[in-house]
Amino acid sequence: MRRLPKALVIGAVISATFLAIALVSLVWTPHPVTGVSISERLQPPSAAYVLGTDQLGRDLASMLMIGAQTSIAVALIAVGIGIGLGVPLGLAAAANRGSLLDEIIMRGNDLIFAFPSLVIAILITARYGPSATNAILAIGIFNIPVFARVARGGALPLWTLDYILAARTAGKGRARISVEHILPNIMNLLIVQATIQFSLGILAEAALSYVGLGAQPPTPSWGRMLAEAQTMIYTNPMLAVLPGLAIVVMVLGLNLLGDGLRDALDPRLRRRLA
Repeated sequence: MRRLPKALVIGAVISATFLAIALVSLVWTPHPVTGVSISERLQPPSAAYVLGTDQLGRDLASMLMIGAQTSIAVALIAVGIGIGLGVPLGLAAAANRGSLLDEIIMRGNDLIFAFPSLVIAILITARYGPSATNAILAIGIFNIPVFARVARGGALPLWTLDYILAARTAGKGRARISVEHILPNIMNLLIVQATIQFSLGILAEAALSYVGLGAQPPTPSWGRMLAEAQTMIYTNPMLAVLPGLAIVVMVLGLNLLGDGLRDALDPRLRRRLA
């Protein structure tokens, strides 16, 4: 029986734990996150407040739970946008290598790469205002060329193989070959890249929320919790440590999951682990 890579197991456990917390927060939190109680501000951990309260008397545990929901939702939808638009573009570019379509797609990718997600978010929010939706659009737009390049890079070598030539001889079109034969064989690359972009999406959402371009109050966000805690870093450091630690552990888990999936899905590494 083949052993699973340790990184895959550890990463899956960490990622599943945060996902479970986010799902639970949809129906239950220890306290309402919109409730402000100045008389309960900066309370230490206790039976009533497991992790204490912030400067407005809000329960930190509840805010971290909703923050996980916000970060995961933003990153997940943004990755979905990248896959849904980037993969078809990459497959089309590979199927028409050297053509005008290939050139247009790849130069368009280079143009998007010239603007980091934070710059794209500033441009979007300058027009439509800051919100979680605009953060999703900014991160999602930046993910499109990433998946397009991965899909194109993985597909190009496959177009030279004999079974693809046989499919073309049988009368199958480029689009059908891309869907039926190319896409299944690059799925492992896309899965690994998705986990990487998911972790980067968590970081991007936190960064956008930190500068006020992500989820807006009263919706909690790990990045905004860090921003609000920076003035109290010396008097009550746990206000910054807890959301910062949540970001670090979540991203670490996703990176371990990505490394583990790469090892498990790579045929050469599978033989080594067997």
